[in-house]
Amino acid sequence: MGTGDEVVEHVAAIVEDVFDRLKPVLVAVEALLDVVDEVRARDLDGIRPQVLDALGGLVIGAGYVAAPHVLADQEYGFEWWTAKATGPEQLFISLEPGSANFLDYTRQSWFTVSRDTGRRHVNGPYVDYLCTDEYTLTFTVPARRNGAFAGVVGADVYVREFEHVLQPKLRRLGSRAALVNAQGRVIVSNSARLATGSLMRDADVPAWWNAGAQTRAGVRRCGDAPIALVIP
Repeated sequence: MGTGDEVVEHVAAIVEDVFDRLKPVLVAVEALLDVVDEVRARDLDGIRPQVLDALGGLVIGAGYVAAPHVLADQEYGFEWWTAKATGPEQLFISLEPGSANFLDYTRQSWFTVSRDTGRRHVNGPYVDYLCTDEYTLTFTVPARRNGAFAGVVGADVYVREFEHVLQPKLRRLGSRAALVNAQGRVIVSNSARLATGSLMRDADVPAWWNAGAQTRAGVRRCGDAPIALVIP
């Protein structure tokens, strides 16, 4: 029976790899915002090479999502691409607040947590109705202009791909185990009774997280990520 060290280390490595992929995108975004006085939507094309380079590995979507009024010619805007079998595809959604199809991305937790904390964040699992309709983890870091919040740079990872690489290690633990987010919601488990998106009630993970997420019997944080390994 394993101790979980291998799972914890692997999750932490995956998280760091995704955030490392976003670093060039963040540099490109902040450079664009610093150099151009009035950034327009079409100017975001300039960060496209870095966004496309971020795709790969477990990352199936990546890009920049602007804070309101950062762009000079429209209130909302983004540059986001998704990896497809036929090649990268750009995401287009309605950005008109009066439109019936408008989705206010500034209310999404992958946007608000990085905005409000000023720190990187891993959001999910959630069904990404905005982009892929799949259970997804979204990784975001805040972008700044002259020190002020200017949006987020982010990446999407399918939960099924996350599960594919971690499931063998979870199975080797030899007992029921799950990777959960800070709310105790299951991301991946080795039990059919702990489906993705369900709540794991064996451990009060939210209370443990709010108390500082120190390692205790049966619950361990995976590196700097808001992901915990629970072996009840």
